[in-house]
Amino acid sequence: MASEVNLAQLRALVAVADTGGFGAAADELGISQSAVSHAVAALERALGAPVLRRGAPCRPTPLGEQVLPHARTAVASAAAVRTIATRHSGGLTGTVRLAAPTTVCQALLPGLLREWKAAHPQVTVSVFEGEDDELTTWLEAGTVDAAVLVDATTLPPGAIALGADSMHALLRRDHPLAGQETIHVGELEDDDFLLSEGGCERHIREAYRRAGTRFAPRHRIRDLNSLIGMVHAGVGVSVMPALALTMLPPDCVLVPIRPAVHRTLTLTGPTGRPWSPAVSGLLAGVGVTVPG
Repeated sequence: MASEVNLAQLRALVAVADTGGFGAAADELGISQSAVSHAVAALERALGAPVLRRGAPCRPTPLGEQVLPHARTAVASAAAVRTIATRHSGGLTGTVRLAAPTTVCQALLPGLLREWKAAHPQVTVSVFEGEDDELTTWLEAGTVDAAVLVDATTLPPGAIALGADSMHALLRRDHPLAGQETIHVGELEDDDFLLSEGGCERHIREAYRRAGTRFAPRHRIRDLNSLIGMVHAGVGVSVMPALALTMLPPDCVLVPIRPAVHRTLTLTGPTGRPWSPAVSGLLAGVGVTVPG
């Protein structure tokens, strides 16, 4: 090797890989784009091969993919050391990358972010929105430091149970079923069904399976806001979590379904490595629960 690998180079690699570009990485790190480019170039000289494919977005090369997990560990460990030192002197500092599903980002995170900012002004929380099945992978790979997981089966000590979020039928307010206290999923068969292809699909299928009712979605929509817009326009009906209530226009309603199906939400750090002190400090004071 021409030179030793250092932390600044690894931090630049992680930032470019996570943001997809040198400019965005510079903004995240608070340095110039030129400094990021020089750090990555120095790392590539030290390793003897490229670690990033330049483009829009930038992607790791095969060598970069092998180096990246170790780079994340080194960067996280350095941040943890700094945070421990700060806590020792009486404060909590650092950056926490937090992943959560769309409905959680809309309904729960704004309150949590305000609470954390007031309690720990020196901690920066960066939010990553993802689908349910992506979040565990991101957390264990080190892409994020903490996550709100759906129906998690294995949790480390310190994880916070936020509660259970029930599934509801999404209808226009003028729909004949909109005034009922609950709706059996079989009653939705006369309408075109819009299926969200995010993480809630398995919960919807479970409801129909338990009811013994045929499930034949007419439309498959990935973006939740697009799905809500289509229901609002009268295209059909759907089923989604109660937390989606904050996203609805005034002339749409959510009605609990039968059979009842819930998803559990848990705020946690990773299971495969130590939590950063910043994550532990934030989670220690959480008192938010999801609506019933």
